Amino acid sequence: MLSESSSFLKGVMLGSIFCALITMLGHIRIGYGNRMYHHEHHHLQAPNKEDILKISEDERMELSKSFRVYCIILVKPKDVSLWAAVKETWTKHCDKAEFFSSENVKVFESINMETNDMWLIMRQAYKYSFDKYKDQYNWFFLARPSTFAIIENLKYFLLKKDPSQPFYLGHTIKSGDFEYVSIEGGIVLSIESMKRLNSLLSVPEKCPEQGGMIWKISEDKQLAVCLKYAGVFAENAEDSERKDVFNTKSVGLFIKEAMTNHPNLVVEGCCSDMAVTFNGLTPNQMHVMMYGVYRLRAFGHVFNDALIFLPPNGSDND
Repeated sequence: MLSESSSFLKGVMLGSIFCALITMLGHIRIGYGNRMYHHEHHHLQAPNKEDILKISEDERMELSKSFRVYCIILVKPKDVSLWAAVKETWTKHCDKAEFFSSENVKVFESINMETNDMWLIMRQAYKYSFDKYKDQYNWFFLARPSTFAIIENLKYFLLKKDPSQPFYLGHTIKSGDFEYVSIEGGIVLSIESMKRLNSLLSVPEKCPEQGGMIWKISEDKQLAVCLKYAGVFAENAEDSERKDVFNTKSVGLFIKEAMTNHPNLVVEGCCSDMAVTFNGLTPNQMHVMMYGVYRLRAFGHVFNDALIFLPPNGSDND
């Protein structure tokens, strides 16, 4: 009797392992096996200032008005101090910014997604944003509340990129043959990518809500899997010196690393002059960044930017 029970239990265990392997292989095929679209990964760079100077002043003014960025910030109640800092600092420079929360929080206005699952929050936030704003914004920027973003630099980076093309960019990470944009540095989607993503959100075979894997993968990887089915692939954003402009670390950490690795070139070796994001900031550091980026000026130094991005009407940005 004991022998029969033992054999039965072994059979159940082996069967479970076999089913799990089949499930895993099926999802690996989703992530890497789709050959419907051919794409060679490349690095996207910001435009040259000289190219901008060739544009007439009237055209530059029209460009500054036409670039509209909608910001999506994914939050949870435990992030309330970061939430407050983000609301009071860089999000004022978005053309519109909205917070998507796992639950209702009385102290701050947000859109309640009624789930703690970050992938579900992200999916629902993208769907809400596309359904409501697809005719108003051409670029969509998603971030966590620990991220600080310089929206004017983002607009400059996107200046010569056509939002009717499927852009999906930020700080890319490679996992085997699979590349995705890390949410730590922020994720940018063009309106065309939003359109393609939205068409797949109701197709569980290509963009499942739960993933269905043995272990759960992060929301930014899940997004990349869905976008890959739509022929949209992750691309790394860099400046003219090939430095990343979407950063997954704080300025302080970059400077600390530069002091160790490049002690004679701490500032030059730290970060891009046209950086768009930094991550891992505390609320106090958010306000320090805001002061350094938007308030502090060195007397006698005049910066004549080729293009000025005007704040949205009614904005209280500084």
